Amino acid sequence: MSKKAASTIETKDDAVPACGASAQAPVNANLPKEAKVELYRKMVRIRRFEERSLRAYQAKKIGGFLHLYIGQEAVAVGCCSLMGANDHVITAYRDHGHAMAVGMDTKPLMAELYGKVTGCSKGKGGSMHYFAPSLNYWGGHGIVGGQIPLGTGLAYALKYKGLKGAAMAFMGDGAVNQGAVHEAYNLAALWNLPVIFVVENNGYSMGTSQDRSSAGPGLAQRAEAYGMNWGTCFGHDVYEVRATMDKFLTLAREQCKPAVVEIDTYRYRGHSVADPDNTYRTKEQIEEYRRTKDPIQVFQNILMKDGVLTDALVEQIDTEAKAEADLAADFAEASPYPTPDDIQRDVYWESDNPDQRASKGRLFFE
Repeated sequence: MSKKAASTIETKDDAVPACGASAQAPVNANLPKEAKVELYRKMVRIRRFEERSLRAYQAKKIGGFLHLYIGQEAVAVGCCSLMGANDHVITAYRDHGHAMAVGMDTKPLMAELYGKVTGCSKGKGGSMHYFAPSLNYWGGHGIVGGQIPLGTGLAYALKYKGLKGAAMAFMGDGAVNQGAVHEAYNLAALWNLPVIFVVENNGYSMGTSQDRSSAGPGLAQRAEAYGMNWGTCFGHDVYEVRATMDKFLTLAREQCKPAVVEIDTYRYRGHSVADPDNTYRTKEQIEEYRRTKDPIQVFQNILMKDGVLTDALVEQIDTEAKAEADLAADFAEASPYPTPDDIQRDVYWESDNPDQRASKGRLFFE
């Protein structure tokens, strides 16, 4: 979205002002004080969990990849705070923030990073594969863009069952050029499915800037080719995220209209923490964003000005978030690893339920 200013929310039908009015949008203006504090608390909890995860990775407690969400907290919290009973979320491998935003417990989240059996995916998925079906949260997917057709399928199921809900399918800017993404766009538009394709544009994919990788005036505007609504907004303001997404979620729930929403955001760390932070951007650029657009600081300033937060409450929330993250790490540390026998569990339903097996032949080959 760096190629196009996010000063408006645009659809194929209209354009309405976004910036400057987001706090007064009904979805935000009608929030009680406690709900505003909870939005702030969730953002801080995500930040502290991620920082604690980074320390664990550096201490060699976590193997594989670790895609941190530091800097993007307002996106997941803003979007997921709008979820109703029949709304669903699916995302890519930078999935910790969304998992916490929908309400997952941090203990099994940290245990999953440690590869422990008490993890949310029983220690088999790691950082990229968080799941909580009971919370309508469907992962956590390691294949770039692979979650987008699945998110479209969630929306198809909602429409097929006659449920008033929507699916939010999140992706990064690096996924928008995948063929499967455009196939999903086509089907969503063709069948009028209640899905919002949310592009979390942090500007650099894995390490290549959008200017060098994606043609056209903007990523969301590609929706016009499919006759879909589209919009853009800044991701450092949780109010703006909520005001923008509320518009498109309402259209999806009430009229089964799909849309593409591009949210301009930023990550402070590398693609994965094993990747360098600043070989394709300068330290000064990162610090400038952190100084002027850090989502937690931006929202804290707003709530302090409005008398919703106090210095004491800010300190309390931060202390509690750090303690929660430490407790999650202690839980993960004390948890056992999966056993060798676990490798063949949770692969085939018939293998785990032999008394109900209907097929014949071998399920596993050694």
